[in-house]
Amino acid sequence: MNQNTQLTGEWKTDERPVPKPRKRKRLDSEGRWGILLISPYLIHLIVFVAFTSIASLYISFTDYDMLNPPEWTGLANYSKMIADPLFWKALKNTLYFTILLVPIKTALALVLAVALNQKLKGLKLYRIAHFIPVISSWTVIAYVADSIFNPRFGWANSLLVSLGLEPKNWLADEQLVIPVLVAVAIWKGVGYMMVLFLAGLQNVPGDLYEAAEIDGAGPLQKFWRITVPLISGTTFLVLILSTISSFQSFEQIYVMTAGAVDGVAGGPNNASLVLMLHLYREGFTFFHMGYASAIAWVLFLILFVFTFMQMRLQKRWVHYD
Repeated sequence: MNQNTQLTGEWKTDERPVPKPRKRKRLDSEGRWGILLISPYLIHLIVFVAFTSIASLYISFTDYDMLNPPEWTGLANYSKMIADPLFWKALKNTLYFTILLVPIKTALALVLAVALNQKLKGLKLYRIAHFIPVISSWTVIAYVADSIFNPRFGWANSLLVSLGLEPKNWLADEQLVIPVLVAVAIWKGVGYMMVLFLAGLQNVPGDLYEAAEIDGAGPLQKFWRITVPLISGTTFLVLILSTISSFQSFEQIYVMTAGAVDGVAGGPNNASLVLMLHLYREGFTFFHMGYASAIAWVLFLILFVFTFMQMRLQKRWVHYD
């Protein structure tokens, strides 16, 4: 103890203060509740998405019939796919189905959204009426479609006969089956895309329309110069979702074509055979699970390439400002 310490009455030492031990970071109650609430999704993501995707990729390189252990065959399934005429026909039908469905459904959804974005009486009822098919099952939709396109008592043939034309066997005609399926798919799915467009339209500032009216712009000019550019982000989303769903179409085609010709889905003469239906046949009818997995991964690559190209090209026509 030195003299200064004696005079001030304070005790001083040359030792440095000992640092306090760090406390372990623990999740607070909100963090624990957050993990608990998202745990069902995480379990689903790990078990039913990540694990099954990896397993499917492995199985695509094997010969597997679900009864015996898989045997590694390398690229044999992919080589078989290249030489399989049914695969190319299914791919052609899928592209035809998509090319017909996506533009028509997108344009019709936009027109309906613009119409239902106006101040009309009973507007909510109109919106609900267009959305009811979206929440209906394909079994119900198939029964309604059968009442229209049934070759014996359908409304479509009744209309043709009243016009003096020959009735058609719509789902048993190789030239008509895809257009009929597209028409029904549009009726069922247009309501969902309409809701997406309605959300985009309601974000367009009304001041822009008022300024355009002052400048003498007509309805079509306002639509093309204001509406279309400002909802291009929504249009991009609708195109991506519509394309993916059309490539993955299965339930509609299976339900509507299974009883049309000899009880075999995809007819007539495989005219409505699409990739998902071909995958289902190979995997769950013929038990070629390795080949079915290979088809699934080729379908994934097709959709990935399409989506990647659209993401790269969106800068040319999509405006987010």
